[in-house]
Amino acid sequence: MKSLSNLKYVGMIASAAIVLSSCTKEVSRTTGWNYNDPNNGGYEKIPYIEQETGPGLVLIEGGTFTMGRVEQEVNYNWDNIPRRVTVSSFYMDETEVTNLDYREYLYWLTRVFGEDYPEVVKKAKPDTLVWRSKLAFNEPYVEYYFRHPAYQDYPVVGVNWLQASDYCAWRTDRVNETILIREGVLFVNPNQVAEDNFNTEAYLEGQYEGLINEKSQLENLGPGGGYRRVRVEDGILLPKYRLPTEAEWEYAALSLIGNTDPETDREIVKQRRLYPWNGHIARNPYDDWKGDFLANFRRGRGDMMGAAGRLNDQADITAPVFNYWPNDYGLYCMAGNVAEWTMDLYRPLNTLDNDEFRPHRGNVFKKKLLDQEGNVAEKDSLGRIITVNVTEDDALGRRNYKKSDYRDYLDGDFESSVYYNDPSYTDPLKQNELMYEFGIVSLINNKARVVKGGSWKDPAYWLVPGTRRFHDETLATDWIGFRCCMDRLGSPVGLGKGYDRKRMGGGQYAK
Repeated sequence: MKSLSNLKYVGMIASAAIVLSSCTKEVSRTTGWNYNDPNNGGYEKIPYIEQETGPGLVLIEGGTFTMGRVEQEVNYNWDNIPRRVTVSSFYMDETEVTNLDYREYLYWLTRVFGEDYPEVVKKAKPDTLVWRSKLAFNEPYVEYYFRHPAYQDYPVVGVNWLQASDYCAWRTDRVNETILIREGVLFVNPNQVAEDNFNTEAYLEGQYEGLINEKSQLENLGPGGGYRRVRVEDGILLPKYRLPTEAEWEYAALSLIGNTDPETDREIVKQRRLYPWNGHIARNPYDDWKGDFLANFRRGRGDMMGAAGRLNDQADITAPVFNYWPNDYGLYCMAGNVAEWTMDLYRPLNTLDNDEFRPHRGNVFKKKLLDQEGNVAEKDSLGRIITVNVTEDDALGRRNYKKSDYRDYLDGDFESSVYYNDPSYTDPLKQNELMYEFGIVSLINNKARVVKGGSWKDPAYWLVPGTRRFHDETLATDWIGFRCCMDRLGSPVGLGKGYDRKRMGGGQYAK
């Protein structure tokens, strides 16, 4: 039987290892039948070691922390009370997405969709006009910042929340396609055009073939034999790249892993951090670099980079993404350079209504569109599986959710409004604007996304991970960028980091 034997090790963390061998005769504890035995139906048990670390990612070991405001509330918004939450382990980009990264994305879109669907490429392009100012001469940045190689390692800006989310989806497909090519399941196909392009969901649903390597397909141990495509159960394909939640971003920025001490069976925070580094100042305390700034931000009014001969942060606007010291997770520029989009919808957090575990606001539950026969509907013209919102009928009888859209949950649903019985407000968009009186007394609506971290044009106040603000998801700026995340599956710790067998009762955590 063929096997997948080439999965690589990434850094010091071993990747997923899938070994399908017909000589394996492990017995089911449920039925007593052999696993991986074609003679009794061929039910497969995959020996799984570890999730592969995707390109550009760093493992962020999760845990509990106090999320929320730690700095004085200079804006008097009182929208971020401190609260104890737990964040699961996840992966995060080592740096912000750069101009070079984003140009690679546009190059692929142009090659695949440029001729048949040029609007896809146009929709993805960053808005270079964000650099313009009524009373400043910034035209060189309009023309050169995104395109010129002098800025290729600088963070991409002019990208709105929707564009950043699309980039994450594209990156998921390219990484998974690379893995299948690396493992010999598919051949490289540089001639993908329009709907005939690799999409992870379409591949899993059998709606993408590609250039199949017949000699390296997985053997089908079930009735009929032959070969089969890779499945989720094989553990080869990676989870989706996505934007981080607000809680994940804040947790990763604080990097309290560098400020913990073991105390009996627990780890406690020894020192509450204000910034992603120790101390309450933004300058380097070490002798060789004493006085240098630890982030790219605006020191004071009219002071973007200091005086000639001793520039305080070595950057007039943004800076290369590796220019400043990383935090204790190995993440660069979690304070300064550019602020970053998060997945969350903005609401003032002045109550304890949010979940204590993996808090997030913005859920709109979806499902794959099915055809009349109950099968997954044909992919769309761009090669993507079509999803639709969950209906109330789908949630009938459930206790954990009753509908699709929970963006407004517990913060004033339209059903609680005095206008609830007014027949003139049937449009959900109008209902939302009415609830928050958008543009009159509030700028909050269901397009307001949380932005975290300070930028090159912000004062030090915004470098504090606990501070938060919001921006319309459809608008781009010259001070907001983004980085991607990925879920961590299985154990919250990586290989080589185990716990005492007696305490854990054996199992995967045992040494």
